[in-house]
Amino acid sequence: MVEPKRIDFRDQIAKNKWKSIFLIFCIFIVFLILGYVISMATDPSYFFVIMILSIIISILYILISYYNSDKIALASVRAKEASRTQYKQYYDLVEGLTLASGLPMPRLYIMDSPMINAFASGRNPQKAVICVTTGALEKLDKKELEGVLAHELGHVANYDIRYMTLAAVMVGMIAIISEIFLRSLWFKSSDSDNKGNVIFLIIGIALAILAPIIVQLVQFAISRKREYSADATSVAFTRHPQGLIGALKKIQKDNVPPEKKVSKAVAPLFFANPFRNLGSTHPPLEDRIKALERM
Repeated sequence: MVEPKRIDFRDQIAKNKWKSIFLIFCIFIVFLILGYVISMATDPSYFFVIMILSIIISILYILISYYNSDKIALASVRAKEASRTQYKQYYDLVEGLTLASGLPMPRLYIMDSPMINAFASGRNPQKAVICVTTGALEKLDKKELEGVLAHELGHVANYDIRYMTLAAVMVGMIAIISEIFLRSLWFKSSDSDNKGNVIFLIIGIALAILAPIIVQLVQFAISRKREYSADATSVAFTRHPQGLIGALKKIQKDNVPPEKKVSKAVAPLFFANPFRNLGSTHPPLEDRIKALERM
């Protein structure tokens, strides 16, 4: 039996970053195509108004979320700040990883849940927070917990919150443009001077329906690539993948029911999908384990 080719964690990080950039570019292309078709189906100045409105609404919404991402995420799961005396190992592991990675010390929180999980948030390393579940602290050994914490610090080091915010802005703009365009069709005069653009109008309607779905799928793909990058960064910080592999295998075997208090908005932040379905925001655990075993 031929042994699978080994993967260098540095190559894995670089490859997934380039794939993420390509996927962002794909969202931008969908935005341009949608804009072109709508402008051809209607008055170009009308599309300009739609675009300006969508940009303002999308950016305002995302900026509020972005600058308060840590507070929103922590409040949504009712997390509490971790006590250094009560959770000494938690603090010691994160401090050791920050020394190894050169990152500033994040604020540490605890989420009361039997699931093995964790998440990181914050708009930059200086504002970062890490939250782990009580289940992770109870069920993972020291090396496994270190692997999970290094994964979350990987998200911080890779500026994944900032990157996913950019994707969310673009996805939001496309969704808003599509919504405004489709709703405006109810108020358009049937005898307008767009009779020669019926084909573009039909294509515009189809794109306005399909584009938000397509870019949402692309956004999920970006999220999956960032998970692979964070796994590889965890190996870069710890220099051994076995801890993270052990944590992922324990999650596979853990039969705790899905976490009900986690909203879909913050689910992509988590180390593992909290809903335990074939969720689009996380790669399958089996694939993550296989990639780590080759490092």
